[in-house]
Amino acid sequence: MDLSASLAFTYPGTVVEAQDLEVELARLRGQLKLLQSLVDHVPAMLAYWDMNQRCVFANRAYEVWFGVSPDALVGRSMRELLGAIYPLNLPFIEGALRGAAQQFEREIPDPLGGPPRYSQAHYVPDIVDGVVRGFYVLVADITHRRRLEQDLQRAKDVADMLASHDALTGLPNRTLLEDRAAAAIERARRSDRGVVLAFLDMDDFKTINDTFGHAAGDAVLRGVAARLSDAMNPWDTLARLGGDEFVLLIPEIADEQAAARMFGRLLRLVREAPFMFGGQAITTSFSLGAALFPRDGDDVPTLLAHADKALYVAKRAGKDRWAPHRRS
Repeated sequence: MDLSASLAFTYPGTVVEAQDLEVELARLRGQLKLLQSLVDHVPAMLAYWDMNQRCVFANRAYEVWFGVSPDALVGRSMRELLGAIYPLNLPFIEGALRGAAQQFEREIPDPLGGPPRYSQAHYVPDIVDGVVRGFYVLVADITHRRRLEQDLQRAKDVADMLASHDALTGLPNRTLLEDRAAAAIERARRSDRGVVLAFLDMDDFKTINDTFGHAAGDAVLRGVAARLSDAMNPWDTLARLGGDEFVLLIPEIADEQAAARMFGRLLRLVREAPFMFGGQAITTSFSLGAALFPRDGDDVPTLLAHADKALYVAKRAGKDRWAPHRRS
């Protein structure tokens, strides 16, 4: 008689129980395989780290983010995995190991040298009978959201720039100039200092456009703006109102003599060195009319109006010079 058949005949319950065990083990293996597949297909990093910050389990997403397979990651420390960003994560790791859930966002470098990813991480402590045994990690990819936010911020910055700056020269426009001038006047009231507003207008600028073309004229305007801006103090403002008209704001100036020294220097900067365009040297100059707070006005519109009148005095006097506002 066959031995297995004899055993089955003698001990029928034993064979049935063994068969049931095999079926149950097969079912559990199938569930475990399905669970592993499910975890590996979750579009987020899932892991468990013990009290020594060593990996016990990780899903396939870690290979996508860090280039390390789950099997190779098991047993490695979080310090090894995170590298340069480990010190940034350490306060959250320590918080989780003290028993407090953690949530934070982080930029993660691409191991292949591509653009960084952005993540939102959750560290959830594993607490059994009041004792922390490790912590679970869930890290979601928020790169798409973060890049949309960055694109929106860049668009907002561009819109803000266009709303407050001149498109040709990048200088502040009238709106930003008037805001800064009003603020400068308020500060000057408290400090008993002066504020200068000056209109600048290029001399015979139409001749440049007619002779060399509008592209050359634009290049000259950009060159004048750059040259004057480089020679001014950081707290001064040069604005372009349009065409070949500029306004200079000098806050907290001592007196008209100090302004006169600055105007003379700016006039020489433009007059004495030509602007190059298409291999051609273009010489030009400007005229300037200035008004001083509080002597010539108590607000921005009045000061600008008086500076504009002074500008035409400088033009009539022969151009390439400056003139102060003088009460008639």
